[in-house]
Amino acid sequence: MNQDPEKLLEQLSLEEKASLVSGTDFWYTTAIECLDIPSLNLTDGPAGLRKQAGDSDALGLNKSVEAINFPAANLIACSFDRKALQELGERLGNAAQSEDVSILLGPGINIKRSPLAGRNFEFFSEDPYLTGELGAAYVKGVQNKGVGVSLKHFVANNRENQRFTVSSNIEERPLREIYLHAFETIVKDAHPYTIMCSYNPLNGVLNAQNRTLLTDILRNEWGGFDGIVLSDWGAVADSAASVQAGMDLEMPGKGKASQQAVVEAVQNNQLAVEDLDNSVLRILKLIQQLTDNAQTDPSYDKEKQHELARVLASNSMVLLKNDEQVLPIKEDDSLLVVGELADNPRSQGGGSSHVNAYKVSSPLENIQSGHSNVHFEQGYHLDQTADKNLSSKALEAAKKADKVVLFAGFPESLESEGFDKDSLLLPENQNRLIQEISQVNDNVVVVLQNGSVVAMPWIHQVKAILETYLAGETVGEATWDVLKGTVNPSGKLAETFPQRVEDNPTALTFNASTIDENYREGLFVGYRYYDKKKLAPLFPFGHGLSYTTFAYQDLTVEEKENNFILTVTLSNTGKVAGSEVVQVYISNQTSNIEKPEKELKQFEKVYLEPNETKKVKIVLDDSAFMWYNVDKKDWQIDDGSYLVQVGSSSADIRLTQEVTIQKGTKTHPEVTSDTYIADIMKRDDLKDLIATTEFGKTLNNLIGDDSNSKMLENIPLRAAEMMGFSPAQVKAFIDKANEK
Repeated sequence: MNQDPEKLLEQLSLEEKASLVSGTDFWYTTAIECLDIPSLNLTDGPAGLRKQAGDSDALGLNKSVEAINFPAANLIACSFDRKALQELGERLGNAAQSEDVSILLGPGINIKRSPLAGRNFEFFSEDPYLTGELGAAYVKGVQNKGVGVSLKHFVANNRENQRFTVSSNIEERPLREIYLHAFETIVKDAHPYTIMCSYNPLNGVLNAQNRTLLTDILRNEWGGFDGIVLSDWGAVADSAASVQAGMDLEMPGKGKASQQAVVEAVQNNQLAVEDLDNSVLRILKLIQQLTDNAQTDPSYDKEKQHELARVLASNSMVLLKNDEQVLPIKEDDSLLVVGELADNPRSQGGGSSHVNAYKVSSPLENIQSGHSNVHFEQGYHLDQTADKNLSSKALEAAKKADKVVLFAGFPESLESEGFDKDSLLLPENQNRLIQEISQVNDNVVVVLQNGSVVAMPWIHQVKAILETYLAGETVGEATWDVLKGTVNPSGKLAETFPQRVEDNPTALTFNASTIDENYREGLFVGYRYYDKKKLAPLFPFGHGLSYTTFAYQDLTVEEKENNFILTVTLSNTGKVAGSEVVQVYISNQTSNIEKPEKELKQFEKVYLEPNETKKVKIVLDDSAFMWYNVDKKDWQIDDGSYLVQVGSSSADIRLTQEVTIQKGTKTHPEVTSDTYIADIMKRDDLKDLIATTEFGKTLNNLIGDDSNSKMLENIPLRAAEMMGFSPAQVKAFIDKANEK
């Protein structure tokens, strides 16, 4: 594109403008050849390039180009490693350049609100801070290579059933602190070229037509997002209304129908031409940006990318359980490998993220080539067909083996984009086989391949559990790397595993209605809920074991240049080199609001050799202490006490230190006639006043009578007269309290 976008805009007819805000087919924007305006190619890409080689279709049923299938977001998030996510993004950017792809449709950063949500494998976490940090790193990596991303799905696309129409109904504070938070972080920190608008309505307003969301918040409030907003495929119900709301590009568009709708809306004064021009100009600027950033040598080495996928996968796998150090596998162990998934692994999710993988390795072939004494039994059919012959042969073989490595997981038919799950239980034939084999062999290792949370009725019968999620095309090499100890596992769960689905905070509301999805749990998503309920999960957020041990010591917190600087001494106290994720949680002890027990606000992944010690430095800025004040429509920090908690998971806090904020909003509200006496008694700043006033003398006399003390807690000052206070005492106290 050789001309300045603003000059090009002046040359476009109304019809040409309308054509630019609608895709020309499933994967391309409209080109206008007479003005040298090229089309852009958009391709799915969260876990690998999915550019279709032939005729295009929305679901990718036609074959796509061969590409590296990297680990899915559900696994890579467990790395807790910003550098790894940026490197993944850069490699995907290389692949996109090699195939002339302009924009990769990803990453998906929706919050894992319910473990039953069918698309959880494509999203990072239940936690907005972790999601924002990893998502920003991924976006920077891709865009460093001159390729745009499409951050998705904006916003609150947290279930698949009726996803085009069901309204996500969320109160303002959880909307800001949980569901918009990661989007805001990435928009401000990584500047994505595009954002994809989700299918669903938000509080009754279709997101594709939600001006508050797409213009007021995204563009105006968040500091001037200047990229384009495009629709999820088929999300637009009214083309003109979407442009008016601030959505720039309808994909894939409805051809002439979409264009004509926009033209007629302008002609009938139902759509301001200024709104249309704003969208067109943003599209033209994006085309120019992508053209200018195109790299001249976009070739890439698939073998090197395959090896990177192996490293990413093995460094993200989560060792959930390892009783009696049954792992890693020893050279002289006789092994029985069981499970169809060992030989025919499930490496990726179903739906729009499905990649035509370069080369998929199986765990079985890697174990057989890397270990001298291995026997294999299929054990079960992945399609859930019962087969007593298969299970009987596996049971007999298990009696003779030192250790059994049993591969289990969900088939794609139970986990995919497009529908939600009904259960967290593995297929019955797999659960039964795990339990039966555990009765004849004391050293059973379960290796999971799954898109989301798994219930484990057999957890106390097996020695070890390795969570590999959907590990990509190197699932074979990476799994064996961890099982044999070549790689020391360092992944940490990015979502909570509940004991049972009924324990989840969304159990009463998820998929309860085909019209409304009511987020009644509010702020209490994931570990925030389990902490508040004092409800022990199966495995907590942030959990992950290692083949070594780590000691935390000497937490110091220093306020410096408007930040808090944390220093903690971390030591590898074992005999194996490994990495530990130092997790920092903040507990607000001050604000008189509904709030979680603690929230993740920083993390750092640290590698240590055996007996090595490092001082880990972590910075907490103001955002670590903020909450969203709905009345003020703004973020707020309150003066007072906060606990800085450092640990190895949300349930394994090793060190704690109190800090005091003295730069925010005063937490003591004005004393009025509606202020309760109990609230006055709790305030340190009013102790002297209580001790020196007539009001205080009367109060102390009443407190001395046990029969009065509890009643006083629930009496406001305007009703204090019935407890013996005079109106003059109350008025004088209110006046002096507010002077303080």
